[in-house]
Amino acid sequence: MVFEPPKRLVRALGETAPDGDDWLEKLPGTAQRAVALRELTVERVQVPGGRSSLVVLVRAADGTPAVLKLAPGRARPEAERAALAHWAGRGAVQLLETTSTEGVLLLERLHPDVSVRSLPEAKALLEAAGTLRRLWVEPPAGFSFETVAERTGRQAEAMRARAQAAPEVAPLVDVALAAREELLAAPPEHRLLHGTFRQSKVLAGERMPWLAVGPDPVVGECAFDLARLVRDRVEDLIAQPSGAATTRRRVKRLAESLDVDQERLRGWTLFRAVESGVRAGRVGRPRDAELLLEFASWL
Repeated sequence: MVFEPPKRLVRALGETAPDGDDWLEKLPGTAQRAVALRELTVERVQVPGGRSSLVVLVRAADGTPAVLKLAPGRARPEAERAALAHWAGRGAVQLLETTSTEGVLLLERLHPDVSVRSLPEAKALLEAAGTLRRLWVEPPAGFSFETVAERTGRQAEAMRARAQAAPEVAPLVDVALAAREELLAAPPEHRLLHGTFRQSKVLAGERMPWLAVGPDPVVGECAFDLARLVRDRVEDLIAQPSGAATTRRRVKRLAESLDVDQERLRGWTLFRAVESGVRAGRVGRPRDAELLLEFASWL
């Protein structure tokens, strides 16, 4: 089988690839070797798939359905492996092999086309929040995960540079950076976090109704993790005349349901929305940038 990467993956990785990166060019051969090494039978490449990895639906030699995931080093697949091993299936997809092949993970097969996003909005938020709560555990001692301070520090530098090149975003960037500084001054807890949690990252499973996939794990406070969920279905929020009021109610409801400080959740939601909006503008996605920055202005 020819492992042609989906267009979505090619586009997304093209936005972030450093000069000289050849991971995509080598991907078909890497996938072939990973399949042969594990004696897997390939069913199909998942399309449209993710933005940072190739996902292949396979069967193991004994017929067990599984997922083969291949990701470049900049997507931090070894951190994902360590987090999934630590969660051991509690709220998240399970690893099916303990041996480590760099950038390659063999995972439990969920229902890849059925995410919690398929539910009505209120039910989807409830199920997603319940899944996220199970992931917030003490980080393992044996792996040094990136911290919220470190990750957002890199993001903050990119935001400052963008604000100089595009002065129209500078006021929101200033507010977001000020919120970050205040939030980092006294974080209330130190937990292992999913890192990129949203409704589409929660898939239907067999052993549990819903399980999280695709973490980019980070260690820090829970409000940081929950913040990305606040803006789920942002297009629908923007289209509503009452979008701003709905967003504020969502912040309150999610904070209360997961025992997270409401103001800290609001602050991280603001920072993460501005960061995503600024990044979208930088890589040539003006419509996404407009939506995210309008959303951020409501906070």
